[in-house]
Amino acid sequence: MTDLSTEDEQAIHELVQQADKAQSDADLLPELHTAEMVIVNIAGRRLFGREAFTEAMAAALGSGLKNVRTSVEIVDLRALTADVVLVSCVKTVYDERPDADPGALPATGALTYAVLRTSTGWRLALAQTTPIQ
Repeated sequence: MTDLSTEDEQAIHELVQQADKAQSDADLLPELHTAEMVIVNIAGRRLFGREAFTEAMAAALGSGLKNVRTSVEIVDLRALTADVVLVSCVKTVYDERPDADPGALPATGALTYAVLRTSTGWRLALAQTTPIQ
């Protein structure tokens, strides 16, 4: 395992905070990811690539899912190499849809990011959320 510099650790924390704040910004959030990114959301939907993510995000924001917010708390960073870091988080889900079934979505999930150093800084390459029962 590789040690992270204080600057890299801070940059990764800032990236995750930016992604958390941009969850309703269909222009900014995809740009925080690599072009080849993979997402598996809390419902098990898998998306390959930034273009697919951008399309899915636009569709979600145009539906009742725009009223589902989340917050993310980092619990651990693990540098696998100097350019790849695993970020373990807890995601809290706030389903504010007026007609939502109270059990439709789990209230929390274990979120893991694989973060990659690129020529333009750290970017999210993988986001995998597993529901916590």
